[in-house]
Amino acid sequence: MFLFSTHTSNEQCLYAALELSKNSWLLAIQLPGRDNPSLHPIKGGDADGLMAKLDAARERLAKLSGQEPKVMLCYEAGYDGFWLARFVEQRGVDCLVMDPASLQVDRRARRVKTDRIDVEKLLHTLIAWCRGERHVCSMVVKPSAEEEDLRRSHRERDRLVRERTAHINRIKGLLFGQGIRGINVKSRYKSLTPADLVTGDGRPLPERLAREITREIHRLALVQDQLKEIEHERDTAPTSCQATERKRHQLLRLKGIGVTSAPILAREVYYRKFDNRRQVASYLGLAPSPYDSGDSRRSQGIS
Repeated sequence: MFLFSTHTSNEQCLYAALELSKNSWLLAIQLPGRDNPSLHPIKGGDADGLMAKLDAARERLAKLSGQEPKVMLCYEAGYDGFWLARFVEQRGVDCLVMDPASLQVDRRARRVKTDRIDVEKLLHTLIAWCRGERHVCSMVVKPSAEEEDLRRSHRERDRLVRERTAHINRIKGLLFGQGIRGINVKSRYKSLTPADLVTGDGRPLPERLAREITREIHRLALVQDQLKEIEHERDTAPTSCQATERKRHQLLRLKGIGVTSAPILAREVYYRKFDNRRQVASYLGLAPSPYDSGDSRRSQGIS
């Protein structure tokens, strides 16, 4: 949706809001002098179609006012990530990405929810935020393509660690059900041979169960090999984000921060710019969450 605005610098601005879904996008445009916005459905992922609508509205307002307007576009962070913001910014459109969890919603049980209502809500929030009302929502800091790619290694490692734990627990559970205990699967999986194991009542493992455990061991070995590869990539792969990597090496010099925590902090937190320690605590969720309503006053702990 577009609204006409004149800033203190006499710069004209078109405010745009975009509602995204996997199959379709909804862009609403409102030019000066019109009461109701016009809605423009766009096929999901059609960035060129989006730019065609934005450029047409910008050219129309420029003809009416004789001045090239500034275009402000916003959408909610989600499935589409940040590629769209980079795309439109390369074509002269300022783009803000909103944190969906920070937007205020109607708390009624049966509230009306449509794409049109959602896109209008985004627009009003954007206008208020641009006026200086920073409490209405939180904007996501858009990482560069290189900064975003740096996160892949430790995020994939986290998923593989959970997968490794699932395989280990599965093997332990299958053995435990047969009365076999005390085997450290994580350290002995390479030498673990189901055919050599004996159940608690003195029988060899059933054939199907032995084959199932063998397959679990093979999957565990594959995950372990991938973990080693990813950890090497995380620590040694070259990157153009030298500033972020300098922060990682500085964190490694601190006691209590190791090779696993340092890249997460450097690439997920300290790629941002913080003005003071309070902002760091607030971003990490270490700020207190008071509950003060009427006669009830208590602290809910850290957020």
